[in-house]
Amino acid sequence: MTRLYSSISTETTLSSGINTTQTTMQVPSSDAASALLGGVTLAAGNVDIFTVVIDPDTINEEIVFITDRSGDTFTISRGQAGTGTAGVSGIAHSAGATIRHVLTSSDLIYFRNGVVTADAAVPKSTLAAKGNILTATAASTPSGLSVGTNGQYLKADSTTATGLAWGTPSSTPKIGQVVTTSVTPNVTTTSTSFVDVTGVTATITPTLSTSKILVLCSYLGYVQGNMGANSGGALSFGYYQIVRGSTGVFSNSLGWYSGSLSTNDFLLTPQQNIMYLDSPATTSATTYKLQVRSNGSSVTSGSSGNATITLLEVLV
Repeated sequence: MTRLYSSISTETTLSSGINTTQTTMQVPSSDAASALLGGVTLAAGNVDIFTVVIDPDTINEEIVFITDRSGDTFTISRGQAGTGTAGVSGIAHSAGATIRHVLTSSDLIYFRNGVVTADAAVPKSTLAAKGNILTATAASTPSGLSVGTNGQYLKADSTTATGLAWGTPSSTPKIGQVVTTSVTPNVTTTSTSFVDVTGVTATITPTLSTSKILVLCSYLGYVQGNMGANSGGALSFGYYQIVRGSTGVFSNSLGWYSGSLSTNDFLLTPQQNIMYLDSPATTSATTYKLQVRSNGSSVTSGSSGNATITLLEVLV
């Protein structure tokens, strides 16, 4: 039960006498009852305690717990703090007997035991310094773990007394995750603006904002252009780039010079292999894709055959 207290309680009197076992007492009015409680509200169900003494400083002094109130009538538990048989019986009191809110030896013992119990459960001295962590060396055996150094992480370690230890991240980069997409694209364009190579895209969500993303892309590209005698020979280029979101992060070109008699030269390039290490500085989902473009309307640039894009998170 919860013990309640008031510093503004006003004493009152019994409006009628009570015998040794009676479990209710009446005061002169509802206002008198409110004044005695001094602003305290008792929860329903007899779960709170408000301590008063009846006939204080007399031979008939009795400590009782008020546990409920209805108007001018209190429900009481008799004979507390050695003034009777606790919760059963106390002393008979006449009408007009003084009723006063008090702090008793029972309250002081309650406080002392509470402090002792709390300290026994987790002694404050267990956490002796800033950043200490509460842990245990065995069942019901609390212990403190000293704070680690900046940048360290907490890990399980069965060789230590607490089963925990501070670890230092490795300075050697590691691969955190791999995402890959493999398709057979077929795209052509005469545009001088980059267009997506359909399907050659992958999305990764970095674990750390410091992670780098290694982009590996392999595809078969080609360039087709009218660069024979009719054009007097010319350089014709196709361009490709890797895009993060909508931002190009790596680009290159492929092409050749033709002085042949053909009016529609065609170059199927070797497999193009791209490797680029990006620093997105985010932990949000990030999409990378391949794009191509030509260098003029007389040139067609495209991609065919198998294509693969692979994203590797490098933890650093």
